[in-house]
Amino acid sequence: MGKNYIDIEDDRGDVLRYRKHANGRGFIAHGAKVHPQAVVEAGAYVEPGAKIGAHAFIGRGAWIEPNAAVGVGSRVEAHARIGEGAVIADGAHVGVRTDVGAGARIARGARIGDDETVPAGAAIATDRRGLWLAA
Repeated sequence: MGKNYIDIEDDRGDVLRYRKHANGRGFIAHGAKVHPQAVVEAGAYVEPGAKIGAHAFIGRGAWIEPNAAVGVGSRVEAHARIGEGAVIADGAHVGVRTDVGAGARIARGARIGDDETVPAGAAIATDRRGLWLAA
């Protein structure tokens, strides 16, 4: 049986250890919490301190930065980036190649489309079609 982890050196010379998640084979950093019923696809990274809820889906190539949270039943599509400390509430959807800034909050059930940018610290709620609502 092959090894179930990989060590990666960051730009500061620190080495982080990642393990492969059982559902999807994405990389989970030491110190991240991922529910066993979540799916983290291959090529996705979940950084230290991040939390992923049950039945959440993290797409191929997505990056969940440190201390970010993805709620129960949420979807983060391929190549999206969830910034440090950002929160994706239960049942929310973040589209392909979307960038959610550090500390941003996406409301329960919100739909953020493909190729969008959510500013750092923003609080976003949407209607059913994904149109952003005024806060």
